[in-house]
Amino acid sequence: MAIAATISLPITSPTRRHNSLLRHSSSTTLSVLATPQRTLKYTNPRIVASSSSMSIDAPVKTSTSSFLERKESGFLHFAKYHGLGNDFVLIDNRDSSEPKITAEKAVQLCDRNFGVGADGVIFVLPGINGTDYTMRIFNSDGSEPEMCGNGVRCFAKFVSQLENLHGRHSFTVHTGAGLIVPEIVEDGNVRVDMGEPILKPSDVPTKLPANKDGAVVKAKLDVDGVTWNVTCVSMGNPHCITFSNEESQNLLVDDLKLAEIGPKFENHEVFPARTNTEFVQVLSNSHLKMCVWERGAGATLACGTGACATVVAAVLEGRAGRNCTVDLPGGPLLIEWKEEDNHIYMTGSADLVFYGSLPL
Repeated sequence: MAIAATISLPITSPTRRHNSLLRHSSSTTLSVLATPQRTLKYTNPRIVASSSSMSIDAPVKTSTSSFLERKESGFLHFAKYHGLGNDFVLIDNRDSSEPKITAEKAVQLCDRNFGVGADGVIFVLPGINGTDYTMRIFNSDGSEPEMCGNGVRCFAKFVSQLENLHGRHSFTVHTGAGLIVPEIVEDGNVRVDMGEPILKPSDVPTKLPANKDGAVVKAKLDVDGVTWNVTCVSMGNPHCITFSNEESQNLLVDDLKLAEIGPKFENHEVFPARTNTEFVQVLSNSHLKMCVWERGAGATLACGTGACATVVAAVLEGRAGRNCTVDLPGGPLLIEWKEEDNHIYMTGSADLVFYGSLPL
């Protein structure tokens, strides 16, 4: 990615953001990612402002590792990653078991107009119960989910940079959904052992009735006057998966009005902890297409736990096999539900977007 030596920003009257930048110009460092191996840093730049533009002198180069090691008090240093467009602010929190910022501050950071912009904030905390690390997340609405599949892949790549790890490696992560084991594989993708799916209704949780096998499969659910066929699965967080309703036996996900129907599923009375909802189109026995409405985040480009739950639901309903490519708006995930250990394995990308610093 090319970075210009001088950045010009059009200004007429200074906005709150411009005033903030000028106020902190003597101490603030503005960092912009050049590549995953190189960062450009602006340290005390000479700022020339006129009625039409503001220019910043050429930056001083610094390494990625030195940026991550910065410990200035009064500043929050972070990295932004995305997993198929599901984006997160990642914070190095290894020196404390409590998150460095509150849920309220996380909401501000996630705001796409007045903050950094993200679907959530993820903290790398010290491990507990014998694990290497602990992962906690605040959603963009301030709620705290048990786990996030795309988030754990981003978490794994961030930890690899923090610890300067290279090649194929794995580690253990304590989450609200239990033990998760991500592995960085040769192509840079992340393969994650997501554990076993949970099907018992009270553990999902859902108030929908179980079938003879003790699972909620193809249950009838009335949402806004339409009867949907749903299967409920927990991957440590609740999911409601639907392939059809009374109007269509095979959904066309591109035709759905997700912003209208998604919140009605999320907040339905049969889901006491609310729910994530996956709307799925079957393309073949090994190829599914889905869109997702995430609890606490709304419509996102991808949901890793949702893709895992979708394959479980497809198998339980007899719609697909145990190895599937799941197409999401942000790209594909490879999902395998192994019979040998009943574990689900998710493989997908996680990419660095940029580094940044903010005054606390």
